[in-house]
Order: sequence, then C-alpha cells, then structure tokens
Amino acid sequence: MDKKLTLSLNESIIEKAKNYAKSNNISLSKLIESYLGTLTKTEKKETEITPLVKNLSGVISIDDNFDAKNEYAKYLLKKYK
Repeated sequence: MDKKLTLSLNESIIEKAKNYAKSNNISLSKLIESYLGTLTKTEKKETEITPLVKNLSGVISIDDNFDAKNEYAKYLLKKYK
C-alpha cells in the first residue's frame, strides 16, 4: 500500500535527483523508495571469497602488537618527506 510522504530537501539536490531519475527512466518517488529500501534492508549479503584469496589466507603472519595505522602513517611520512 503506497502512502504519501512530504520531505524538505535542498532545492539543488531535488533538481539533481529529478534529472538523475529522468535520465534513468524512473520516477523520483521510485528512486527514493528504492534507495530507502536498500538502506533498510535487514538481510546482509555474504561476501564471496574468491579461490585466490582463500589460497592466500594464512600466508603472512603478523605480530599481535602490530599497529597498521601507525605503520601506514610512518610510511606516508617517509614517502612525502
């Protein structure tokens, strides 16, 4: 059952959304309904792990105290120094 909904949005966003909907041959209402449906979808799709990734898992061992963010920051500082 469809029901009306009133939204207050930025005018330029509305125009861009209308243009997008028109160029994709869909009504603005259906576009927003589809978007909200995607946002509120309860079931999560399981990500498929490819055979290559399965083969690579466990190849590298990393210390428990390894700080990836800190190491990446060091790398960037060295790269752009």
